[in-house]
Amino acid sequence: MTIKHDWTKEEILEIYNKPFMDLLYEAASIHRENHDPNVVQVSTLLSIKTGGCPEDCGYCPQAARYHTDIEGNDLMSVNQVKAQALRAKASGSSRVCMGAAWRNVKDGEEFDSVLEMVRTINKLDMEVCCTLGMITENQAQRLAEAGLYAYNHNLDSSEEYYKEVISTRGYQDRLDTIGNVRKTNVTVCSGGIIGMGESNDDRAGMLVALATLSPQPESVPINALVPVEGTPLEEQAPVSIWDMVRMVATTRIVMPETQVRLSAGRTEMSREGQAMCFFAGANSIFAGDKLLTTPNPDVGEDMEMFKALGLHPQKPFVKKSKPESVEATESKFLNLGEKPKWSRPSHKIERNLEAQKKSKTSL
Repeated sequence: MTIKHDWTKEEILEIYNKPFMDLLYEAASIHRENHDPNVVQVSTLLSIKTGGCPEDCGYCPQAARYHTDIEGNDLMSVNQVKAQALRAKASGSSRVCMGAAWRNVKDGEEFDSVLEMVRTINKLDMEVCCTLGMITENQAQRLAEAGLYAYNHNLDSSEEYYKEVISTRGYQDRLDTIGNVRKTNVTVCSGGIIGMGESNDDRAGMLVALATLSPQPESVPINALVPVEGTPLEEQAPVSIWDMVRMVATTRIVMPETQVRLSAGRTEMSREGQAMCFFAGANSIFAGDKLLTTPNPDVGEDMEMFKALGLHPQKPFVKKSKPESVEATESKFLNLGEKPKWSRPSHKIERNLEAQKKSKTSL
C-alpha cells in the first residue's frame, strides 16, 4: 500500500475520535494487511547506566535533580551486558535495547564500551537497539558500523506540549538526532508517552511529527505514563485503557508498516486490555521485570498471555536483514572528540522547579 506522509492534525484527530468499534475495525484491518496479527516481537530493555541524568524531563525518575528511590550505577561492563542478553534470548526476546541516562553521547572510553556491547549482542544473533540521548552523524555511523539495528529517540509528545514537560533540550534536537540516524542503515525507533496531562490535540500533534517523517519510523513505542514519586508528574492520574487502545489504533492507521510497541504502563493493564491493543495493531512488547527503572510484567506472565491469545514471538531480523559488525580495529569512522552544541531552551517549567525544590528539602 502507498504510505501517506502529509498527515494533518485535523485528519489524525478525526481518526482518533472515531466511534470505538469503527476505529478498532479499521486499525485491525490495516494491521492484517501489513503484519501477521498473531506475531508479536518480544524485546528486553536493559539500563546499562542508571540515574544521574542532567535533564529535567518531568516524567523521569533518573533525572539527578529529583529525589526518587532510583539507585544509580556506573556503565555496565561488556561481560555483564552479554550475560543479560543471553538471559533475554533464552526467555524469548529477539531484541535487546540498551539505555544509558545520558543527555547526549560523548566520544571516549564509555562510548567505545557501548560500541563493543553492540558488536557482542549482534554476534548473538539478536537485534540491538540503543537509546543514549542525542547523537551526531559520526556517532551514528560508528554505531551502525558496530552492528546496531535500531536507535531509539522518542519525541515524547507534540512540539507544543514538549515545552510543558522538558526545558533542558529542544524538540528540534530530537528531530536532528533522528535525521543523523537516517544517514546510516540503522532503523529509527521513536514514539512518546501519553497520560502526562496532554490534550488529544497534543497526541495527534506527536503522531503528525512522526507520520510526516519520510521514511516513517520503523518502530513507534506508545508508553503510558508511570507516575513516580519525587518527579513533577507524580500525581498524574493513570491513563485509561480506552485512551491507550485509541492511541495504538490511530498509530497503526497512520503508520501502517511500522512496528507499534506497547511499552511502559503494561502493569496497569489487564490481559483483556492488552489483547485489545494487539488487535488494534500493537505488535511488540518489552519483557522483563523492569523497563529501565519502572515496573513491567514478568516474562512468565507474558508467555502465559501469549499462549492464551495464540500469539508467537517474532524471530530476529524479520523486518530487515542482520547488519554486519565491523571490529573496532577496522573502523572507518574514528573518535572525533566532538563537542556539539545541543540546545538548552531558556523557559522555566514551574512544576519541575517545585519538584526540584522539594527534592532539596527532603535530603
